[in-house]
Amino acid sequence: MIRSPWWLLVLAAATVGPVVFLTILGSPVAEIATGAAVCAAYAAVFLLLRPRVEEGNRYALVLTVATIAWAATLTSLDGILAVTQTVAFPLAWVVASGRRWALVASLGVALAVGAGFLIGDGPDAIGTAIVSQTLSFGFSTIMGLWISRIAELGDEKARLLEELQATQSQLAAAERDAGVTHERARMSREVHDTVAQSLTGLVMLAQRARRDHANGTLDDELLELMETGARDALAETRALVASSAPVELSQGGIADALRLLGERFERETRIRVTVETAIGAPLDRATEVVLLRCAQEGLANVRKHSQATRAHLALTADADGTRLTVRDDGRGFPAEAQPGFGLAGLRDRLGLAGGTLEVDGTPGATTITATLPAGGAA
Repeated sequence: MIRSPWWLLVLAAATVGPVVFLTILGSPVAEIATGAAVCAAYAAVFLLLRPRVEEGNRYALVLTVATIAWAATLTSLDGILAVTQTVAFPLAWVVASGRRWALVASLGVALAVGAGFLIGDGPDAIGTAIVSQTLSFGFSTIMGLWISRIAELGDEKARLLEELQATQSQLAAAERDAGVTHERARMSREVHDTVAQSLTGLVMLAQRARRDHANGTLDDELLELMETGARDALAETRALVASSAPVELSQGGIADALRLLGERFERETRIRVTVETAIGAPLDRATEVVLLRCAQEGLANVRKHSQATRAHLALTADADGTRLTVRDDGRGFPAEAQPGFGLAGLRDRLGLAGGTLEVDGTPGATTITATLPAGGAA
């Protein structure tokens, strides 16, 4: 629209330039004064209507008529001032409400300026007026249609981009919801399979203790069983909390995060943890998150199942890919044992990132190995 500051520069050139031309050409003083008055009046109308003009509204129509009159009047003073068409034609296309009205306005400019030729130079200029204005109108139409098509394509691309961004936002929200649902399902199963079972056992032991107490046969062995069950439930609860703790990647990246994870795990479990990293290739944020989740799940399994005294985290990253191993010196598990929900979820997470998970339950050297290809998890 004409609210762009560039139109003010155009207006300045279009109103000052004709007066300068007339002066340089040595036109009579009356013509110079008339030209100056016409330009001043047009500038006033332009500035007055400019804030109110919208495509196709009445102010746009008034401004179009004023522009046509301005160009025709200046052309009648001197044929060289037909150059004002270079302002009149674009303005007609800018403020018109659609191509049809833009063509009508352009035709009006062409006819009015042609009339200006005839008024200024007489009937002898009819040939010049016809040829000049036919070419001007044709060129204006071609350029106007071309630029309008470009503008339409730009608007269409902007609309498609907005739709794409909205769709991406919806997909991101759906992925977050799916992640929340998956995590809730995992936590529900973990609680059912661990803490709930232990608490059920405690309830049964408490009922037995009440009966024994009523019969006077309560002994220390039953109380020890209750204490052991409570400790197991507490350990399982802590394991769940640790496995679902938020991912924290410090400024040092995955190396520092693994070190802090190992230190926290060692304080909580008294299981000695060593961490070794050899990162020869940069890792993106998504890859670091996947690796940290793998380490958390691996240590959670060490806590819950291994009865280990030591654990070791090793991370290597180079141009060939990334490998994370979690190894402990615990009791291991038989090859035919079914993997738990945590390992299954971890395998799915790695699969989405293009990686793989290998599990070796050899007693004394139980190892979980997560491998990601070069290029990360993006």
